[in-house]
Amino acid sequence: MKRRTWAGLVCALLLCAAAVSVAAPAASAQGERGGGRRYVQGTMVGVGGRYGGRSLPFNLIVERYTTPGQVQELNDALQRGQDELLRTLSRMDAGRVSLGNNVGVTANAVIETPQAGGGTKLTVLYQRNVQLFELRYGTRSSDYRFGYAEIFLDARGRGQGTIIPAARIRLRDGNTWEVEDFAEFPARLMGVRVRGEGRGAR
Repeated sequence: MKRRTWAGLVCALLLCAAAVSVAAPAASAQGERGGGRRYVQGTMVGVGGRYGGRSLPFNLIVERYTTPGQVQELNDALQRGQDELLRTLSRMDAGRVSLGNNVGVTANAVIETPQAGGGTKLTVLYQRNVQLFELRYGTRSSDYRFGYAEIFLDARGRGQGTIIPAARIRLRDGNTWEVEDFAEFPARLMGVRVRGEGRGAR
């Protein structure tokens, strides 16, 4: 189990991944527009935990981007605890995300942040499916109810990233989100490509 923290302003989306320390993503005002559907596809390569040594297709369908107002809602909810964050997140719907050849789950929040050189950073936060055996036997993994991913795309809509399939989130110092990975290391997202409208930062 690894734990890392990233600091940032409350007005930004204060999230982190267990593998790297980078600036916290800020929700662009462009999240308020709809636009066409975007498909983000690549390969997830597991490093530790139940996905260790495995490769699976990664698919993200973006219907809309999360707005700055919704990002603030998430931050406010976390100040009241992880359960409140889960309730607030469950009311959001930005698209769909899947690992492997299945229908996947709702991608509750997808935050688009323009990067230098015409690139884009996508931050994805979603409520994962907790399996029945996890609940029945009270496994530790049942406390890790979120999925989190960061994807860095260039101006052509190609790139890579990281994903934490099972994460727990806490608030630190009033303005920092701490994301804890259930596995030893987050998985890598390789060969990511985007097709559809709005492939790069606008």
